[in-house]
Amino acid sequence: MARIRCLHLADLHLGWAPRDWGGREAERQQERDGLLKKAVDLALDPAARIQLVLIAGDLFETHRPPVDLVVGVLTELERLVRAGVQVVTVPGNHDEITYHDSVYRQYGREWPGLLVTNPQPERVGVLTLNGTPCYLYSLAYTGGITGGTEFLRNFPRGTEDGWHVAVFHGSLDWLAGERSLPLSAQGLADAGYDYVALGHIHQHQVKTVGNTVIVYPGMVEGKNLSDPGTGFFTVVEFGADGPRVERIPVPVRPYRQVTLDVTGMDADRLRAELKKRADPAAVVDFRLTGVLSFLPDWTRLTEQLKSQYYYCEVRDETAFLDPAVLQQWAEEPTLRGAFLQRMLKRMAAAATPEEQRRNYLAMMKGIAALQGGKARGAR
Repeated sequence: MARIRCLHLADLHLGWAPRDWGGREAERQQERDGLLKKAVDLALDPAARIQLVLIAGDLFETHRPPVDLVVGVLTELERLVRAGVQVVTVPGNHDEITYHDSVYRQYGREWPGLLVTNPQPERVGVLTLNGTPCYLYSLAYTGGITGGTEFLRNFPRGTEDGWHVAVFHGSLDWLAGERSLPLSAQGLADAGYDYVALGHIHQHQVKTVGNTVIVYPGMVEGKNLSDPGTGFFTVVEFGADGPRVERIPVPVRPYRQVTLDVTGMDADRLRAELKKRADPAAVVDFRLTGVLSFLPDWTRLTEQLKSQYYYCEVRDETAFLDPAVLQQWAEEPTLRGAFLQRMLKRMAAAATPEEQRRNYLAMMKGIAALQGGKARGAR
């Protein structure tokens, strides 16, 4: 059989917009909505040698996206069809076909390529790619008909020579409730599919059961900080040794987690350390940890962080040790007083910021132990 290269997409969630991003909500939505064009450009690049594009659900964020967005998507998919690239689109649970006003019911007749609409698993089409038949199996989850409370285990599969590919939007070996289409991995393998293209889970996953390769490509472009995206497209090459999965990096807005230990820092050094980490292009979850010996202006500090990133959420996980209170405790005729006297001398003698940081941490842990684990210290 001839080699075939396929671009496997899922969970683009076009039309999604963030909330409370400092006035950048529309800008970010427009930026994300450009992801489909990047995918089509890749598929039409002669070097990529793509013959088939599979869209395994949640192309849109909702079942009723704005008209201008739908028109743009139809235009991009038509570019593929005109170039001879086959396209298969499967509705998901966000853009569910169940509703009478679903985008797939409204635009089904003009949808480029093959649009899956059947509510039960069927052979939905046969494509000829590089002279080799590719048999496709799928369904469009439809509320009240498809079912979703038990694993789907029985799948159709012909016996003809060629590639046998299934495309579903659902949860693999996971009963996630109605509208999640729970799928049995063993059932898919028992059917004997060469490749199962899935959508619904936003992390990239590859699982092989028997001779069947099952893949979630993941969500390429991030949404919020808990859903950051993969940053790559998934391309599958079918050959004599079976399907081979590749990752193709794509330029997307970076999502990052940044942690800064503030132990031993004064106000000037803290501002300098924050500035060093600036990245105006990034979406950042910024965590401040460690022990402060001064109380910063948290409003100004948060404003600084938000101004040096595209979007930033700030988490204060610091503890504060008031020097005046520590000195008062050190004068006590107690075990705590003796401990603090020794630690304050060590901090005063610290030769480097790193040594001072270590001393602060040791003192913090010691105070927490002496106070029964109350690690927030004295405020």
